Amino acid sequence: MIEAGIIASAFIIDLAVGDPRALPHPVVGMGYIIRKLERPLRNLANQRWFRKLCGGSGSSRGRALKIAGVAYPIVLVGGSFALTWLLIGLLFRLHPWLAYGMEAWLISTTIATRGLGDAGMDIYRLLKQRDLPKSRHALSMIVGRDTDTLDESEITRGAVETVAENIVDAILSPLLFALIGGAPLAMAYRAANTLDSMVGYKNDKYLDLGWASARFDDVANFIPARLSALFIAIAASMLRLPFKRSLRTVNRDARLHPSPNSGFPESAVAGALGVQLGGLNYYKGVASDRARMGEPLQPLKADHIRLTVRLMYVSSTLFLVLIVVAAALLN
Repeated sequence: MIEAGIIASAFIIDLAVGDPRALPHPVVGMGYIIRKLERPLRNLANQRWFRKLCGGSGSSRGRALKIAGVAYPIVLVGGSFALTWLLIGLLFRLHPWLAYGMEAWLISTTIATRGLGDAGMDIYRLLKQRDLPKSRHALSMIVGRDTDTLDESEITRGAVETVAENIVDAILSPLLFALIGGAPLAMAYRAANTLDSMVGYKNDKYLDLGWASARFDDVANFIPARLSALFIAIAASMLRLPFKRSLRTVNRDARLHPSPNSGFPESAVAGALGVQLGGLNYYKGVASDRARMGEPLQPLKADHIRLTVRLMYVSSTLFLVLIVVAAALLN
């Protein structure tokens, strides 16, 4: 029952306070370490002896970068788990309730339900006010695509896709890992996800160095992403949106997404809303045409952001109930 209470408390803490700027956030420290490691890892990959050790010669820089990049998840993910485990263990020696409180707080920092909802609703309110410049800027804070020339439909698409995708990364995955391994494993997951967001890009700079980090994140989110489709569909039915169409869209379109995981929550939301997601995006002026998911039964508009945020809150709460019940039964 204690683990169930800790996880439920963590979820409530996140809803109540989000990520207060006055308190240090573990992700900030993770980001600092990731940036500091990059140059030494690149220098290591440039060393002739290391390239030979990796099984190649001067032409094997990409292979050497891939192998050097394995250090990222070893250091960040392994280190986050170990440090959190040690901290909780030390506090438990002082008093169990100190450990329980710290564990609840640390798990809450791996969840971003409130932050995700607030970000989506900020864009929704700006669009309802017809303030496209501020809407574009608000969207640019949560997406990597170019936003300077987007109209209401494209701003909405960006917001809906981001909120839907992050139902997995920001909520379901950390809750599941908290169930399995408490704060240490939840923090390890957050490290893996932070790595993916910083070095997991498929561009010239990080294609090789960030390869291991991107694959690690894909594996970590594999099961939560697929569970998300079911919980989003159930949430849709509770909000009087079509359950069957949501699942049918997942079955047809989820694997069209370039990510092995993101297509599941995005297609589930697209089916529930009766809209089409995906399409042409620009990243620093470079076009990227994403596969379409869902049917354009109605044009994308600001209200779809509000509905997506509601789907996020309901599906996350349902998943929390499952996790808390499972934690109670396991203990």
